[in-house]
Amino acid sequence: MLTFTIRRLILAIPTLLFISLVIFLLLELAPGDPMAQVPLTVPPEVKEKMRLALGLGEPGYIRFYKWLVQFFWVEPQVLFDHMFGTTFSEGKLRIISWQTRSPVMDVVVERLPQTLWVVGMSYIVGILIALPIGIYSAYKQYSIFDQAGTFITMIGYSIPPFFTGPLIIVIFSVNLGWFPFIYDTTHEVVDWESFVKQLRQMIMPVMVLALQTTAQISRYMRASMLDNLNQDYVRTARAKGLSERVVVMVHVLRNSMIPVVTVIALGLPAIFGGAIITEQVFSVNGIGAQLIGAIQANDLPTVQTLTFMFAFLIVFFNLIADVLYGILDPRIRYD
Repeated sequence: MLTFTIRRLILAIPTLLFISLVIFLLLELAPGDPMAQVPLTVPPEVKEKMRLALGLGEPGYIRFYKWLVQFFWVEPQVLFDHMFGTTFSEGKLRIISWQTRSPVMDVVVERLPQTLWVVGMSYIVGILIALPIGIYSAYKQYSIFDQAGTFITMIGYSIPPFFTGPLIIVIFSVNLGWFPFIYDTTHEVVDWESFVKQLRQMIMPVMVLALQTTAQISRYMRASMLDNLNQDYVRTARAKGLSERVVVMVHVLRNSMIPVVTVIALGLPAIFGGAIITEQVFSVNGIGAQLIGAIQANDLPTVQTLTFMFAFLIVFFNLIADVLYGILDPRIRYD
C-alpha cells in the first residue's frame, strides 16, 4: 500500500502540470478582454499601460511559468505565515486578482469559512441521512419504506437547486418567517446566541444541498447493498449462525461501502468549490460566488487559480479513495 501511495503521488505531479497547462490555454483562448470594463474615456495609451501592468504584455509561456511558481512556491509560504505567524514569504510576488487588485488566496481564505459552513455541513448531513436510508431500503427491498424512499430520492435528485431554493425561501422565510431571508456573511460566532443565529441562517441552504446529496448517495448505497446481500459469503455467514445484525452491518456493509466511497470522496472537492447556484440564491458570499464574479469580470488569475484548486482536490481525493479501497477490502492489494 505504501509503494502504491508513493507511486500515485509521483504520478500526480505530471498530471497536475498537464491540467494546469490545459486550464491556462483554455482561458487564454476564451473570449473577453480584462480592459473591457475600463471606461471609454480612458485613452488607448493608458489602457496599454494598464495591460502591461497586469502582465499581459509578456509571452504566454512566461506568464504560465510565473503562475506556477507563485501557486506552488509563494502561496504555500503565505499559508505557512498565516498558520504560524512567520514572515517567510514577505516581499514575494503573489497571484493578484485583476478585479480586486488583492491577492487571490487572501480572498479565498476569507470566503472559505462561509462555504465550509454551508456546503460542508450539507454534505455531512446528506451522508448521515443517506447511508441509513440506503442500507434499510436494500434490506427491506420493495417494502413501503423502500418505495417511499425511492420516490422521495428521485424527486430530490431531479429537482434542481435553483427551483428548490426559491421555493424553500418562499415557504419558510416569506410565509412562515421561521428563518432569515438573506444569509449574513459578516456574522461571526462568538457565543451561544451567535451560534444559534448561524444555525438558523444555515438551515435553508443546507436543506437544499443535503437533499441532492442524500438522493445520490442513498441510491448508490442501496444498489451496492443489494449486490452484496445475495453473495455466497452472506449465505455462509448466516449458515454459521451469525446474527442478522452482524451479517448486514459488518460483512455486507463493509463490502458495500467500496463503490460508495468513490462517490463520497469525489464529492468532497465540491465542498471547497462551493455550490455556485445555491450560493447565488441564498446570497452566501463563498467560493462559488467568487468564481462567478471573476468569470463575469474576466479576472483570469482568479478563475485559473480557483479552477486549478478544484482539479488539485479531485486528484487528491481520488488517491484517498484508492487507499480506502485497500482498508475496506483486504482482498485489494496494490503492492
